[in-house]
Amino acid sequence: MSDFIPVNEPLLSGNERKYLMECLDTGWISSEGPFVERFEAAFAETVGRRHAIATSSGTASLDAVISALALGPGDEVIVPTFTIISCLHQIVRSGATPVLIDCDPDTWNMDTSLIEARITPQTRAIMAVHIYGLPVDMAPIEALAREHNLTIIEDAAEMLGQTYRGRHCGSLGDVSIFSFYPNKLVTTGEGGMIVTDDDDLAQRCRSLRNLCFQPTRRFVHEELGYNFRMTNLQAALGLAQLEKLDDHIRIKRHIGHRYHELLSPLSGIQSPLPRTEFADNLYWVYGIVLKGDQQTAADLMAALGRRGIGTRPFFYPMHLQPVFMNMGLFADEHHPVAERIADYGLYIPSGLALTDEQLERTATVLTELLG
Repeated sequence: MSDFIPVNEPLLSGNERKYLMECLDTGWISSEGPFVERFEAAFAETVGRRHAIATSSGTASLDAVISALALGPGDEVIVPTFTIISCLHQIVRSGATPVLIDCDPDTWNMDTSLIEARITPQTRAIMAVHIYGLPVDMAPIEALAREHNLTIIEDAAEMLGQTYRGRHCGSLGDVSIFSFYPNKLVTTGEGGMIVTDDDDLAQRCRSLRNLCFQPTRRFVHEELGYNFRMTNLQAALGLAQLEKLDDHIRIKRHIGHRYHELLSPLSGIQSPLPRTEFADNLYWVYGIVLKGDQQTAADLMAALGRRGIGTRPFFYPMHLQPVFMNMGLFADEHHPVAERIADYGLYIPSGLALTDEQLERTATVLTELLG
């Protein structure tokens, strides 16, 4: 369908071609190339961190962090149930136990008022995952972490450029991660970043990222690591994208504000909050939740697809994932907010390359279907 509106299309309008050609002209295409360190240094400065460690994906970043923190059997990590499965991969594989928290019905982030009741003597960490455009309310998490001596892992995969009470997302955890998948504000195609101010933790993550090679005896290994390296080609793309971050933030907020204007007459949907007391919405994606039960998100997505408009469903709750249920995890758990928005939530085209014409057509079709 030639006039199909994709749910996301990246914007490559800066120095991407120039930097990629530099990689090709010099022959530096592997992870040894100079753009990796340049991208890491620029990224650390952007989010106000001492260390940035580039990886092959946001998932790889989380896996390395869980390994670096030596989480394992007997340890518990508090995590939102409404998130992507990457957040639980390495927790489960390490033998640690994920402890799930339902989400807030207005922001779709984890409901921080539910966390304290789930802390036990085995709790080692809280993973705060910023969802769709608004950050988690971090103040209660920081207070609980201080009181119980817990590590804060911040998943800021979707939130580059967002702030919480004026502090950069990605600077709010003991260690934080980002993703550079094509739907993010900065993309490297695939890729991720670990950021932290902890020198020892940074060194540990760098080692794990690179197969735990030793500085003086490269092919003698004392432990098993991973090949989570980012290539010079990816880093070149990322650096060019990072140079355009302010423009990308402006575009995202324009998309969000325009959708808000056009869709506000629709009483049958819950739109994203434009702001909270601690942040203005970044509108990483523009999500909606159907208020009634006449149709599900899947029904509406099918109808939009027939009209040439791409969509994506909301995350499916972790406590309902078949893979975890088959492992005997989360038996009889019920998190009603996450369950409802998973059934009735979706997001509409909101990528950086979306034109005003495409946006207005999407809003018109939605209004026809729901008005």
